Amino acid sequence: MSDSSVPTTRRNFKRLMSYSKPYKLGLIAAIFGMLGYAAIDSFVFSQLQPLIDEGLQGKDPEFMKWAPIFIIGMFILRGICHFIGNYCLAWVGNHVVADIRQQLFDHIVAMPVAYHDQESTGKLISKLTYDTEQVLAATSKALLTLVQQGAFVCGLLIVMFYNSWKLSIIFLVLVPIIAVIVSYVSKRFRKVSKGIQNAMGEVTSSAEQTFNGHKVVLTFGGQERESERFGGINKYNRQQRMKMVVTKSASVPIIQIIASFALAFVLYVANLDSMKDNLTPGSFTTVITCMVMLLRPLKLLTTVNSEFQRGMAAVASIFEVFDQDIEKDSGEKALAKSNGRLAFDNVDFYYGDEEKPSLSQLNFNAEPGETVALVGRSGSGKSTTIALLLRFYQASKGNVTIDGEDINTYKLADVRKQFAYVSQQVVLFNDSIANNIAYGKPDATREQIIEAAKQAHVMEFAEQMADGLDSNVGENGSALSGGQRQRVAIARALLCDAPFLILDEATSALDTESERHIQDALATLQKNRTSIVIAHRLSTIENADKILVLDQGQVIEQGTHNELLESHGAYAQLHQFQFGQ
Repeated sequence: MSDSSVPTTRRNFKRLMSYSKPYKLGLIAAIFGMLGYAAIDSFVFSQLQPLIDEGLQGKDPEFMKWAPIFIIGMFILRGICHFIGNYCLAWVGNHVVADIRQQLFDHIVAMPVAYHDQESTGKLISKLTYDTEQVLAATSKALLTLVQQGAFVCGLLIVMFYNSWKLSIIFLVLVPIIAVIVSYVSKRFRKVSKGIQNAMGEVTSSAEQTFNGHKVVLTFGGQERESERFGGINKYNRQQRMKMVVTKSASVPIIQIIASFALAFVLYVANLDSMKDNLTPGSFTTVITCMVMLLRPLKLLTTVNSEFQRGMAAVASIFEVFDQDIEKDSGEKALAKSNGRLAFDNVDFYYGDEEKPSLSQLNFNAEPGETVALVGRSGSGKSTTIALLLRFYQASKGNVTIDGEDINTYKLADVRKQFAYVSQQVVLFNDSIANNIAYGKPDATREQIIEAAKQAHVMEFAEQMADGLDSNVGENGSALSGGQRQRVAIARALLCDAPFLILDEATSALDTESERHIQDALATLQKNRTSIVIAHRLSTIENADKILVLDQGQVIEQGTHNELLESHGAYAQLHQFQFGQ
């Protein structure tokens, strides 16, 4: 991608501000508050000249009488403007960031499976948490300082030029020098901010991986290795942050030193005889005071630039995700409920840029109510076949059909409603047993949930828990055993009442009693449904109507259990290995 095609900070900021349109009244109020705050400060400094020349020298006694009331009134107005500016900007900023975070979450969830296969979950979480917080800093604190202090600088310059344009113009010599420094520093801030964001993604990803595999880490004594790995990532993160600190810490004093030279030169010029005749004590004091007061906003503007650039780097990172295409749905046909017929017709499939196909010339069909089993070594294409059925991926060649129609012609949501899925790795949410059962059918009645729980033998252990079906299962079902989690997944599939059932080694690695319960539940689940079963244990598929033996993405054998044993091929050999016959 060329530099010209990379979105600029200006375009990203404009795009970010488009999110504030629904809250434009709050933004307008915030801007008025900030500008009012800066205007009042500038106006107070503009009164130094009449205070000295007229009030203190006794030329206008009335001026001094009203001065105390003037000061109190100005500070009351200043306080009101400060509150309005800060509150309204924070209100807008928090709403904008909440909207972006919600949109980012929805967008990531809607991304295709291929995107999630390539992206680290930790980095995506970092974008959702850390990056959005940086956007909040850019839209609140940074914008507040940029507008408020920027307006204050303009106000002070106006006051200075009004009192002595000759002295003030000397100070403007600073502007190009400061502009060059700020431009360089801004580029540096953006570069370092991107490094910090990447480092935070690595921190999140590393921590998530270690915490999820905590038992494995403890079992194999990997604490020290994980600590060293995390330490390296943490060190890199610290180094990136220190680069930001160095840039910020160096830029502020450099600008202030340059400003001090200009101030010193102004004092020298003001002492010349040609200038003394044109300057009153009030004008001179006002100009010098304004110049001194300019140092603080210049410092704040330089310092806050790091916050702003960090926010803009975060915005660019978030917009990169938004610019990725979500999962496409080209289907237009509605599919209320399939009659349970599916087929693969000469299907080829390639993952990404791989030259070797994951599936090659795959042909099979399943009639309503039939059970088709897929067996084969790891990497033979069993899971890829399931992924094509659920339209996580699209066939590179050939067709996958449901009821004789290519599945791509159906609406995506309708296709997925036709399938219930039970896998070896059960995914449960940190919620009650009942809500996990009803996840595929949120509108299910309590009676329907209980009936599904009974059929899947969930009630046998749920009734022994404190809150029954309303008991929380913990994160990913940590409060339940493997067999119990499996039964909840089967109850969820039963409640969906889908015409197709996918079983991905649903009885693997279970104890005998759990397997008996689950086999009973699966027998109930498979009634009147077309089932696709991925199996490693051949004892679970002996009654399948059709068994497909896959190897390197191709069907090398197919038939019933007895037919395949009699053919003495790959299936018979696999059966012999498992049963020692």
